[in-house]
Amino acid sequence: MSDNTIDRFFGYLNWLFNPFHGLKTTEVYDLIGTSSLTENALYLNLGYWRDADTIDEASEELALLVARRGGMGPGDTVLDCGYGFGDQDILWARKLKPEKIIGLNITNSQVERARLNVADAGLEQSIDLRAGSATEMPIDNESVDLVVSVESAFHYRNREDFFREAFRVLRPGGRLVTADILPMKNSNNIFRRIEQWMSWNLVAGKFNIPHENYYLIPSYRSKLSEAGFVDIDIRSIRDDVYEPLHEYLSKNRAFVGKMHPLARILAQLTLNRSAESVYAGLDYILSYSEKP
Repeated sequence: MSDNTIDRFFGYLNWLFNPFHGLKTTEVYDLIGTSSLTENALYLNLGYWRDADTIDEASEELALLVARRGGMGPGDTVLDCGYGFGDQDILWARKLKPEKIIGLNITNSQVERARLNVADAGLEQSIDLRAGSATEMPIDNESVDLVVSVESAFHYRNREDFFREAFRVLRPGGRLVTADILPMKNSNNIFRRIEQWMSWNLVAGKFNIPHENYYLIPSYRSKLSEAGFVDIDIRSIRDDVYEPLHEYLSKNRAFVGKMHPLARILAQLTLNRSAESVYAGLDYILSYSEKP
């Protein structure tokens, strides 16, 4: 075993058991690797479960919810920030048929696999997946119609920079849609508040959510407005995400066996707790806004 492999192993071990140790975003997703929750694809989102019975269906439903909220369709140039393994882009290209999808992602292992997936789907002419940051977009001013971010904006350091960049690259009348994770408003019950604090800090610590992204829906709305966006609409969809996901995974644990051994331990510990406890501190929002 090489010194680098040993260092990575102990780094991951420290990440798992040390509450004060986190990983970079790219390291988190390298650890997860291709151990997607889904059975027939490599989606990494938590899913939208209102009309879904399986994780694959729920993951597709969330991707479509975001796209349709943004009015994605023929003629659109779409910018997908944090595209994972490209499954959502392939889905959108086939079902909604925008003219062009450009993707930005900072995790090189995902970029490589996503490009292969797009090539295998025969969609290289309409999907252009790049390595790049959502807070320093290598994209021309006013060159896209729709910017989307499915469960990635909470990672950005920081989210306000992403909002400003999204505003810059959008054409007038362009739309920004995010599916994003925020903290819940503190409960008046002290014991529930402690549970919320523990829930948020576990997720934020393990999945690299910077402290500057810790704010509630009213602040999210204000930051979009400060970036220049109008017609802002933000709604919580947490009841259609966390609890049904937790229930499904608790009954269908086959995906755990695909995970890195250390990530597998964390997954089992999580599934052995109640959804109310695990997700006590987490809100989940669908956000829409426009550039005048």
